[in-house]
Amino acid sequence: MAKKTEVTVEEKLRALYDLQLIDSRIDEIRNVRGELPLEVEDLEDEVAGLNTRIQKHDTDLEVIDNDIKTKKILIEDAKASIKKYAEQQKNVRNNREFNALSKEVEFQELEIELAEKHIKEYRASIEQKKEVIGQTKEKLEDRQKHLVHKKGELDEILAETQKEEDMLTKKSNDFETQIEERLITAYKRIRNNVKNGLAVVPVERGASGGSYFTIPPQVIVEIASRRKIITDEHSGRILVDEELAKEEQEKMEKMFSKF
Repeated sequence: MAKKTEVTVEEKLRALYDLQLIDSRIDEIRNVRGELPLEVEDLEDEVAGLNTRIQKHDTDLEVIDNDIKTKKILIEDAKASIKKYAEQQKNVRNNREFNALSKEVEFQELEIELAEKHIKEYRASIEQKKEVIGQTKEKLEDRQKHLVHKKGELDEILAETQKEEDMLTKKSNDFETQIEERLITAYKRIRNNVKNGLAVVPVERGASGGSYFTIPPQVIVEIASRRKIITDEHSGRILVDEELAKEEQEKMEKMFSKF
């Protein structure tokens, strides 16, 4: 049975830095998209909300229209009742019957008056809702145009970058499987804790990449020896020497150019 070759610290550092370069490239691609996906999502939600609002007002108009029809029927029925009671008054035998019919006529007249008042209010409500619908439709048209524009921008960027991002994401996942779990856990924790997502950085001009804190000369010598994994005491980032970083950058640039 062949003996399993032990991975050296240098190989671990190279793998970690390669993973960092791949993830940083993915970050760059996503930064190009910026807030566009969220803008598109917000616009889609807004357009959906405006459509729902218009549909609700249209439903309200149908209800009001039916209410007007109901009131008109009530008015016609009341007028028919008034006519009927007027005819009956011609054949009454006493004042009591005449007064009773007069009260019925009066009640029907009040019903007509109230129904006509309601119809007037309904029509005012219709005009108000139509105005709101008109304004909402104008806003909807504007938002839809803006959405089409933003979607076009996003689709254009996705067409240019999605293939590369998918391939890089696959490469990132592949690299993760080649690195021991404890290092991946540390790498991801550091990436989540720093703004620029840089968990593995080279030593540049005596300091860790992107930092102004000088690293002691003896530590720089240790980093260059590639015999142990060393982290920056200020940022917690994993440190690699400048020469290793340059070599891996050149290797990764060749890989990126193939995408």
